Amino acid sequence: MRRLRVSTEVPAEASRRVCGIAGFLGGGFSAERALAELAAMTAALRHRGPDDEGFWVDAQAAVALGHRRLAIIDLSPLGAQPMRSASRRFCLTFNGEIYNYRALRAELAGRGMRFCSTSDTEVLLAAIEEWGLPRALERSRGMFAFALWDAAERVLWLARDRFGEKPLYYGQIGNVFLFGSELKALRAHGGWRGEIDRHALALLLHHQYIPAPHSIFRGIRKLLPGCALAVRAQDRGFELEEVRYFEPASIAAGGPLEGSEEELVEQVDAALTESVRLQMVADVPVGAFLSGGIDSSLIVAQMQRASSQPVRTFSIGFEEARFDETPYAREVAARLGTRHTELRVTPADALEVIPRLPAVYDEPFADSSQIPTALVSSLARREVTVSLSGDGGDELFGGYPRYLEVADRWRRLQGPAGTWRRALARTVTRLPAGVLSPLVPPLQFAGRVRSRSAQRIKERAYGWTADSFSDLYDVMTSCWQSADRFVIGAPRERAAGAGQGASYVGLGDGPLAHMMNADTRCYLPDDILVKVDRAAMAVSLETRVPLLDVEVARSAWRIPASLHMRDGRGKWVLRRLLERHLPRSLFERPKSGFAMPVAQWLRGELREWAEAQLDPARLRREGYLLAAEIRRRWQQHGRGTADWAPHLWTVLMFQAWLEDFGRREDRDVTGHASMGMPHRPSGEARLLQPTSFVSRRGAAPAG
Repeated sequence: MRRLRVSTEVPAEASRRVCGIAGFLGGGFSAERALAELAAMTAALRHRGPDDEGFWVDAQAAVALGHRRLAIIDLSPLGAQPMRSASRRFCLTFNGEIYNYRALRAELAGRGMRFCSTSDTEVLLAAIEEWGLPRALERSRGMFAFALWDAAERVLWLARDRFGEKPLYYGQIGNVFLFGSELKALRAHGGWRGEIDRHALALLLHHQYIPAPHSIFRGIRKLLPGCALAVRAQDRGFELEEVRYFEPASIAAGGPLEGSEEELVEQVDAALTESVRLQMVADVPVGAFLSGGIDSSLIVAQMQRASSQPVRTFSIGFEEARFDETPYAREVAARLGTRHTELRVTPADALEVIPRLPAVYDEPFADSSQIPTALVSSLARREVTVSLSGDGGDELFGGYPRYLEVADRWRRLQGPAGTWRRALARTVTRLPAGVLSPLVPPLQFAGRVRSRSAQRIKERAYGWTADSFSDLYDVMTSCWQSADRFVIGAPRERAAGAGQGASYVGLGDGPLAHMMNADTRCYLPDDILVKVDRAAMAVSLETRVPLLDVEVARSAWRIPASLHMRDGRGKWVLRRLLERHLPRSLFERPKSGFAMPVAQWLRGELREWAEAQLDPARLRREGYLLAAEIRRRWQQHGRGTADWAPHLWTVLMFQAWLEDFGRREDRDVTGHASMGMPHRPSGEARLLQPTSFVSRRGAAPAG
């Protein structure tokens, strides 16, 4: 085990340098201008792909595809992109990994397909040619976002993986349809015009993230996980058709798995073992994040079992003992025999990350565990190019402690007592704070409340007003209640996210099924996976999530709910599996995750910064948020009369993003002056055919 002192600076080569895609369809088209636009868009994604860049343009079809590459599999120029299919019908720019590409390649080779490289991109193209896009997506196990041009049908396809591990934004600006891995790529296009979406801002306050399909900009959307989007140019715009190729409930359609409890555990073990084996395949160094919790410890145990060498593992620790899990991670690493590196972080070290968060996350994002995630990603990137994580275990195997709390509250809302509680809670939420304030001291004296703030009591009362379990779970997992009231000009509509729909068949229709369903559809892709992807991509680190393999999900969702939640704790199946590798004493402890002392920082080290961000004159000048209410909560938090840390952190992250966005408005993200025409790409543009051009640095044309 090695210890390093913290350095919050991104390594120089990483900051200049897994993959990122961008492109457009339509517009006043010329090959020369298209190449210049692509160069600007892909330059904004250099951090996602430091090893290579490529462009493909068909001027007659008015389509342009760009790519930034981090070489993970097939480091040779033969794996470069955009890549064309053998028939020349398809051109693909691809971000991600197809983990079962070797099995698909063998099957396709048996059908007569020939391959020029060992890349998974070429295998995906061959699968699309052989089976068509929907079937190829169904057969692929991986994480990805890609754009595919079908020259025969003159259709641009966008597609995203089942769980949303890789991002993809799109939208129409004028007469151009744009897409890219991050918003900064779209903003680098010469025609960009961006207007902040006030409904999306209300969603941010409500959730602390902006759920798909929304983005912070009006008219710009995120492609939903498990979806493909067909884009066809029309005389006066574009025709969009969204196709859902994956529905979570569908993989459990066979009903609950049969067999004894031990046999069900074995099925999960077999699926996870295969997933880890597939996701360890790379032509570059591979490691893993290790927090010492159940999920990451199990992933590392599976990796070490499959490896002949010690697996490289990475942990972040904090000086504040109650936020520090490194002792657990250190002992897990010692038991499993990994090559472990940990980083001890002081408050000053962690706070240095904050100014970089707006650029890293690209749109406002307010999960405060983004800070340690950025730090551990930077730590891992010093030694590896790929890191596996334990994300997804809580959603697939019922692990969040809140599941028990929310289910208990729902039981207490049933019957006559529940009706009385709802009526009282609704009355409290409607009372002006001035009326409620005199009631606070006696309530507190009686031990019934922990806050001296009438506003805080009103906020908590929302948790007792729900008429349906769906409403209750939304309230219990949200931040600002009735968030549209605090955003100037926001439409008065419920700021709820995704997560509705059929429960998973294997789990039944109970509360646990609903919560796991809601979290998998919304919280997982729009918070957890965003947090990890953007932090890792900022330092050119690829992250992989073995628990989100479709076969692992299939085995998890067909297990009865009674097996997921036992003895007042979730993840019973994963606990049983981990017992095979580690003693219970190492992992049977309360879940803490990447908790951060934000409340304390806002009263201390961050107070001056927050004061400037929340200045009432500034808020009124910007015209997005109600200055008086935010100021009131900021003062209450500073005095210690209420803990508004999550609420204030959400506003602060929007304010920091808005400040960064304003600085970038008059220039593109590469630092070039934005004068309507982006900078020209360096290198030569090679003629492929009368209407198609390709330009690459350091790579030969593929296909």
